[in-house]
Amino acid sequence: MTKPFIREMRSLTIKDVPEAGGKNASLGEMLKVLTPKGVNIPDGFVITATAYRHFMAEGKVEREKGRKGEKITLKQFIKEALKGLNTKDIKDLEKRGKIVREAIKSTELPKDLQRQIIAYYQKMEKQYFSNVDVAVRSSATAEDLPGASFAGQQETYLNVEGEEDLLVAVRKCIASLFTDRAISYREDKGFDHLKIALSVGVQKMVRADKASSGVMFTLDTESGFKNIVLVTATWGLGELIVQGEIIPDEYIVCKSFLGQKDLIPIISKKHGSKDRKMIYAFGGNKSTKVIETTSKERRSYVLSNNEILTLSKWAALIEDHYTRVRKTWTPMDIEWAKDGKTGKLYIVQARPETVQAGRDFSKIKEFEMLGKGKLLCKGTSVGSQIATGKVNIILDAKRIGLFKPGEVLVTDMTDPDWEPIMKIASAIVTDKGGRTSHAAIVSRELGIPCIVGTENATKKTKTGQTVTVDTTGSEGYVYDGALKFKIVEHDVKRIPKIKTKIMMNIATPDTAFEKSFLPNSGVGLAREEFIIASDIGIHPMALLEFKGLEKKVRRDPKIRKIVNEIERKTLGFKDKKAYYVNNLAYGIAKIAAAFYPKDIIVRFSDFKTNEYRQLIGGELYEPYEENPMIGWRGASRYYHPAFAPAFALEVRAIKKVREEMGLTNVQVMVPVCRTVDEGKKVIGLIGKYGLKKHKGFKIYVMCEIPSNVILADEFLDIFDGMSIGSNDLTQMTLGLDRDGNERIKGIGNEKNEAVKTLISQVIKRCNARKKYIGICGQAPSDYPDFAQFLVDEGIQSMSLNPDSVVKTILYLAKRK
Repeated sequence: MTKPFIREMRSLTIKDVPEAGGKNASLGEMLKVLTPKGVNIPDGFVITATAYRHFMAEGKVEREKGRKGEKITLKQFIKEALKGLNTKDIKDLEKRGKIVREAIKSTELPKDLQRQIIAYYQKMEKQYFSNVDVAVRSSATAEDLPGASFAGQQETYLNVEGEEDLLVAVRKCIASLFTDRAISYREDKGFDHLKIALSVGVQKMVRADKASSGVMFTLDTESGFKNIVLVTATWGLGELIVQGEIIPDEYIVCKSFLGQKDLIPIISKKHGSKDRKMIYAFGGNKSTKVIETTSKERRSYVLSNNEILTLSKWAALIEDHYTRVRKTWTPMDIEWAKDGKTGKLYIVQARPETVQAGRDFSKIKEFEMLGKGKLLCKGTSVGSQIATGKVNIILDAKRIGLFKPGEVLVTDMTDPDWEPIMKIASAIVTDKGGRTSHAAIVSRELGIPCIVGTENATKKTKTGQTVTVDTTGSEGYVYDGALKFKIVEHDVKRIPKIKTKIMMNIATPDTAFEKSFLPNSGVGLAREEFIIASDIGIHPMALLEFKGLEKKVRRDPKIRKIVNEIERKTLGFKDKKAYYVNNLAYGIAKIAAAFYPKDIIVRFSDFKTNEYRQLIGGELYEPYEENPMIGWRGASRYYHPAFAPAFALEVRAIKKVREEMGLTNVQVMVPVCRTVDEGKKVIGLIGKYGLKKHKGFKIYVMCEIPSNVILADEFLDIFDGMSIGSNDLTQMTLGLDRDGNERIKGIGNEKNEAVKTLISQVIKRCNARKKYIGICGQAPSDYPDFAQFLVDEGIQSMSLNPDSVVKTILYLAKRK
């Protein structure tokens, strides 16, 4: 039986990949299975691979070489044009690719195929009672397969209206099977150009130009962490996200609590600049155009919380479905759009994610910088690696022939035309783009470090300059020179288990997903101050008293500057308190989600006065202290009238994470609590501000002052346990300012007998009272023999720096 040239999209299933390609088969599968579950997907029809082969066999084109006027089939023409191709010869690749594409675009589709395409289009017109604008999307029969992602290799044509324009767009789609990047990709993956066919999907256009669109992943694209949905969004059409032209909004949702009543598990919201948007252009041959966004659009989040959650639920449904179909975990790369006419959200594409899906999560490779250098620029980090190489700044894809293997590609942005040189780069750095831009996606697949959205890399580096690209943190850094670094690989399966719980100290939330793969029992210390400094950057009292500061602007230039900086930082948002609470909550929530359901212990802010002064507006609220290390810090701040309103914001952030997001694995800890009376006051305030003590919620105290040990029983009467801060306990016991004079720093450290005696005593008291006792200070991370001392004394848990976890476990396991 002859296979049809055209199929209704909703008649397809995933089994139809050979005829419909991965993209179109996936859309058909979702229309059939997921539309009944509430997932909106625009309908349409598909021109099959059989139709493509019919065109290749019937379409005639003049032979490029040989007798003039001699015509051969398109299939024969392509075979001859690509014979002997060397993809490393960029100029030859460009020449041959152009010849093939022009031949396809200039050849008419067979008449029988034309008639069927027009008939199905006219059927759509009747369905929608008018001329219908459509999206024409390519879908190669080898794309979106596990182990090979052909995504982005072929073209999509939007806002196509009318029969003639539709036929032209179909030929352009078919021609895009032979773009330079697609030819190069197939050669590298070992696919035969003539054995791969193309299907063309024709869908009703979603009017995202009047609303918004974006990309979703059902995992963290950098670490492979499974329990989140990453949503990016921009105004207008989503092409600018894929092209890396703009920095979109970015939202992260925890899958564990999706669909649970009264919970809003959005654990991160990052505001993108979104300075431009792509919309439809009417008239002429141009189907789209790029315009500047309005000031309101740039300041606003693209999606509401309800929309973020709806998209995330759909993403999880899509992932669950394909995981069942494939019988293996199948994370998904999904494109969505919002129709500006109806306000409805739609899924317009879905394909398997191919980079992290094939990763062996039992193998952990850690890159560690050993040297320091001059920072040239920074941006959003992609991958978790370090690389060195000579910079080659290329701003035009026509000049990629100048690029040499092993160089660092520095450019404004990339698109699929750059892929022939991206695969030979040691690293990639772009001025524009976000984590779902083309440069980021391709770099992940290639396994090379990438930094996007630097804004100024093309100006801060020079061609020929040797640099080091570090993407091991949430921010990526480009340093001058070839700095030293090391690579350590661990096999988690071979790491022995020990009796003592090994937890981690986590400072930067954006590293939490990656660190969660290390063997651990949770987080013994999550530091608020890193979140406050990097994600907020403003003194909380300045936000609380912002309206009062605005009134003083006219008569005080210093306050005018502070007010302007706050407005710039908060993007003009009216509710300054919510800005602080939300950003602090998002940072805490990312750590909590990474380790859920294991406990994470969040220490309330432990900035000293000199550190708080560094925040915007800090000098207005912080006294000058000669020795801030033993000054106004920790518990003494929380109940003081000059800071208590700010402490209330910290408690509200914890309440938001536990009660609104559902992350009840968050526990809290009070630092620098000098007296039992201080402890009672702080516990009272925690309850007053909305966090009531109940089963499952714990309030711990840092043990970092001799009084905490001497009055351990009294402290344990009101707290649920203690965590030893060995750095401060050493300072307070020996009278050594750890920020102080170099001449006295060598007098003692945590291994001093006085310090060890105090630690031994408090471990015994906590164990006797059956209360929690751990340590989150630096000592066991620095000194393996100190870790052994703690185990011998009966410590319940040790919270270590992530880079010390494996080596400490191995050390202790040998001494059982």
